[in-house]
Amino acid sequence: MMKTLQVLQGSLLLLLLVAGVCIDGYKPVVIVHGLFDGPKQFDMLSQYIRKAHPGTEVTTISMFNNKTSLMSLWWQVLRFRRALTSIMQKAADGVHLLCFSQGGVICRALLSTIPNHNVHTFIALSSPLAGQYGATEYLRQVFPKYLKKTVYLACYKKSGQLISICNYWKDPHQRSLYLQYSNFLPLLDGEKPHKDMKAWRKNFLRIQKLVLIGGPDDGVITPWQSSHFGFFDSSENVVEMRDQWFYKEDTFGLQTLDVRGDVALCARAGVKHTHWHSDYSVFSSCIEKWLI
Repeated sequence: MMKTLQVLQGSLLLLLLVAGVCIDGYKPVVIVHGLFDGPKQFDMLSQYIRKAHPGTEVTTISMFNNKTSLMSLWWQVLRFRRALTSIMQKAADGVHLLCFSQGGVICRALLSTIPNHNVHTFIALSSPLAGQYGATEYLRQVFPKYLKKTVYLACYKKSGQLISICNYWKDPHQRSLYLQYSNFLPLLDGEKPHKDMKAWRKNFLRIQKLVLIGGPDDGVITPWQSSHFGFFDSSENVVEMRDQWFYKEDTFGLQTLDVRGDVALCARAGVKHTHWHSDYSVFSSCIEKWLI
């Protein structure tokens, strides 16, 4: 009887291997929320992940929730780094990092500044990775007295850089002031040289896959191509990722990732900004296959 059971178990194991079924479990998924968000906004996405990949440990880091998400991004990165490092230390096979909106910019900094991290896949879900320049509802909540063309007056000074959105506000008409005062995104992009540039690039290149998700009907990320590392030129024409200076110079490793085939782009029309993390079609077509 025991021998028969062992034979049956061995046969089942072989069938699972042939079918390509994961029997070793899935890597933990860590979610970093966006501006004015918190963990509760990601309950549906967490359910999608657990249903598709049973047993997956999904953690939406609970800090800088809601209005506190307006705090300086470097301060947020410091705190998120502690939380992420604690999770990674318990995951010998690595983790996946899924970051929404402003969270994607935070995760860029996490991946650049954490030596020897074990993040396998970085999924940026509708994030202003190359910057933000748009008169959106979110902007009006933060700067109700400013127009898009005058926000730089608030952001491009030392006090302005204490507000998260100012850390990635990128006015294409005020480039010199942006480079002078912005203390976050230009450092990540390598536009403001610093002593840690080589180390940051090496750290960022530890990821195995970069997944960039966005779409033309987002309504918040402006231009929407910023979610794919595209951005405006001085005439507000969109310059795509591969024509960006930081791509051509490979300042933080984006070109290297792309050349080795590890950048995946997913564009979905008809998805509003606050719906990306609850839209099942987005999960099934853009996210699910990378969380293995």
